[in-house]
Amino acid sequence: MREQSDVASGRIDTTKPHSARMYDYYLDGKDHYEVDAQAAAKVLAVHPTVKLNARVNRGFIHRATRWLAREAGIRQFLDIGTGIPTEPNLHQVAQSVAPEARVVYTDNDPIVLAYAQALLHGTPEGRTAYVEADVREPRKIITASELVDTLDLDKPVALSLNALFHFIPEEQKPYELVRELMDALASGSYLMMSHSTHDFSAETWRNVIEVYKENGIPFITRSKDEVAGFFEGMELVDPGVSEPHRWQPDPGERPEDIRSADISMWAGVARKP
Repeated sequence: MREQSDVASGRIDTTKPHSARMYDYYLDGKDHYEVDAQAAAKVLAVHPTVKLNARVNRGFIHRATRWLAREAGIRQFLDIGTGIPTEPNLHQVAQSVAPEARVVYTDNDPIVLAYAQALLHGTPEGRTAYVEADVREPRKIITASELVDTLDLDKPVALSLNALFHFIPEEQKPYELVRELMDALASGSYLMMSHSTHDFSAETWRNVIEVYKENGIPFITRSKDEVAGFFEGMELVDPGVSEPHRWQPDPGERPEDIRSADISMWAGVARKP
């Protein structure tokens, strides 16, 4: 765990927990503060498998990224809500398949910015960049010089919005945000997304939401149909909107050994016509 003296910028508020740093705790990372650990421990008390949830979500991101690079031929990725770097990062997965792949990361947490250099070391053939911006400002992201210099928006891009939109309540128009982002991307682009759900364990998630709410962090779960709504007008990749551990599992993996209630997420990948 990071200490107070490690704070590199006065912009990093260590008096309140932050969702990205809590997620780092779930992944057994070191880049969080005591306030984050305390809040995350409260989540663990009401949702004991939240660490498994985080690992399963990471597994989905890795498999979907490999599929996009290998099967769909995608060479450009826009990852919004990047979070604190956790190896392998998305660019490492994509470039392991296609060394020339280009990746732009986006987040609005100053601690992620402080560690952005860890996201910028890719292959010589490829390229990575970081944009400090909020997903609620899609125009700012799409027009950022770092993005424009890295990605060719006239060619397909894979947009990654993983474990992010459960922090975007309805009043912030989540579906419109996704639509605006996808509208800026070329035909043949993809949306890769995972999202928490109450479908399998409503009481557990009511308790989780209350912990986040107590700490000033908005959190909303959505049903399978509501998550599917983010992919409206796009062509879903098999198996469609599914539990993340059941989305094209690698050989030898046993998704049937994981209880749906322990994960409580939906995930999917879809192609823009």
